[in-house]
Amino acid sequence: MNISNLDIAIILVYVLLTMGIGFWVSKKAAANLKSYFLGGNKLPWWTLGLSNASGMFDISGTMWMVYLLFIYGLKSIYIPWLWPSFNQIFMMMFLSIWLRRSGVMTGAEWIAFRFGSGRGATLSHLVVVVFALLSVLGFMAYGFVGISKFAASFFPWQLSNNSMVNEVYYGLIITALTTVYVVKGGMYAVVFTEVVQFVIMTIACIMVGVIAMQQVSPEMLLSSVPKGWMDISFGWVLDIDWSAQLMAANDKINADGYSLFTIFIMLVLFKGILQSMAGPAPNYDMQRVLSARSPREAAKMSAIVNVVMLFPRYMLVTGLTVLALAFFMDDLRAMGPDVDFEQILPFVIRDFIPSGLLGLLLAGLLAAFMSTFAATTNAAPAYVVNDIYKRYINKNAAPKVYVRLSYAVSVLFVVLGTAIGLYIPSLNSLIVWIVSALYGSYAAANLLKWYWWRFNGFGYFYGMLAGLVAAIPMAATDVSPLHAFPFLFLFCLVVCVVSTLLTKPDDMGVLKEFYLKTRPWGFWKPVLEELKKEKPEIEKNSSFGRDSFNVLVGLVWQTSLAALPIFLVIQQWNNFLITAIVIATTSLILKFSWYDNLEDFPADGASSSPTVS
Repeated sequence: MNISNLDIAIILVYVLLTMGIGFWVSKKAAANLKSYFLGGNKLPWWTLGLSNASGMFDISGTMWMVYLLFIYGLKSIYIPWLWPSFNQIFMMMFLSIWLRRSGVMTGAEWIAFRFGSGRGATLSHLVVVVFALLSVLGFMAYGFVGISKFAASFFPWQLSNNSMVNEVYYGLIITALTTVYVVKGGMYAVVFTEVVQFVIMTIACIMVGVIAMQQVSPEMLLSSVPKGWMDISFGWVLDIDWSAQLMAANDKINADGYSLFTIFIMLVLFKGILQSMAGPAPNYDMQRVLSARSPREAAKMSAIVNVVMLFPRYMLVTGLTVLALAFFMDDLRAMGPDVDFEQILPFVIRDFIPSGLLGLLLAGLLAAFMSTFAATTNAAPAYVVNDIYKRYINKNAAPKVYVRLSYAVSVLFVVLGTAIGLYIPSLNSLIVWIVSALYGSYAAANLLKWYWWRFNGFGYFYGMLAGLVAAIPMAATDVSPLHAFPFLFLFCLVVCVVSTLLTKPDDMGVLKEFYLKTRPWGFWKPVLEELKKEKPEIEKNSSFGRDSFNVLVGLVWQTSLAALPIFLVIQQWNNFLITAIVIATTSLILKFSWYDNLEDFPADGASSSPTVS
């Protein structure tokens, strides 16, 4: 592909800009660990929200979503529930508030806050560090696979005669550039660059959506897709037959295992609700929450992620999909049964986006990769340095020693994650393993830690360990992680409960401090009764009903936010109007039921609330 000098100039300016920001903020980031990992808790909620949205707008995920919309049509808006994408609704409604009240720096540090300092807590601390680092490596490999495929399709320089080796070289170069600025600037660099990246991506996404609307009429699109593609509702089976258009698409549906669509939705809802109630995994999402200035701002940060991420991202995804359906079906048919649907995104951009916009879009998609990779890279040293080196090896080192060690750890994990990425066959296989097997191992123990006072450090450790032992081998087998999730969850739940009941409860003083600061709802009556002896004014959290109602409304709200740009680009105006009305109605409900009830801390616990900078 020939990229114009204008496009190359735009990309180079963007890369230099992000590198420059990383070095510009490096002095502030290097002050201490809190500045490096949390931005000193001084970053406004809206910048953290834009940063989090940008970090989730990754190139690998975008390639995957284009493939999903191409194959599954409008029903594809439900498939990202695999992550689960609606975990942001649970975060927005109550979990971000609970998490930020802790005042800790990392997920592993939170474990000490919840379970204390006994042997069970120490073992729990270590196992959550292992989980977090496995998650980091998985997401780094996922990002590397996506950027390698993407970059080799666009940049004109052939670094090797072998196409696969060429992909690897490009992936290594872009990964190295991203590593430099995030290692140098820490959370400050991540947030500031991601705000810039978000602006670039939003402009590019909207422009691609507009081009698709201009070039592809509703009639052209309708003639290119099978019956059922434009239907957002679903029945027992998927009921989309590509035989007349692209036989390989049917093979892909069978390989994915989504034909019995209602069973698939039941599985992802079951898995997604449990994982969402367990709270965020110890990665970049948790770091954003802990970086917020207050619990109230943490909730607002989670809310803005839904608003600012979904519309531009689905404008891009739908625009590229529509262009592919209208103009590139012959090319896809020519590939025969070996169609790589993850190549649809670069395939369309390469041949259809005009010069100038191409450079801006490539810069935006590079930004998408750099955002996610940067946020993931920033999470790794938080655990190694703060939760291992500082806690167990050198508690009293100078702040600069910790920061410099963070540089080294970041580089090490980039190398390891990249090496793993070299052996991953496809994005879809890696995504399903991460969200169903790895996160499945996390669900049971982390669900109980919020809602059951008797659950202790030993129960957490053995539950997590059992999950990891079961999940890791799935990466090398043909077992479907999604279908195995109910059994994995039940196995881990039994291990958690049995291990807890066979060991002593955690120290009541630790439990009282946790409950007083966090104030979750659930089974906390014995702890509340002990607290009332000292603070008779303490009341239990009675917001379960309101929070549950808000989650249900929020799920409709979020799904509608995803559907709106799709209806816009494919020009289904009646559905667009109905969806806009649903968004307006649910937004109004949430204004009164959620936003007006946000508080930084219960009034009866104000004297013991976490310090907020």
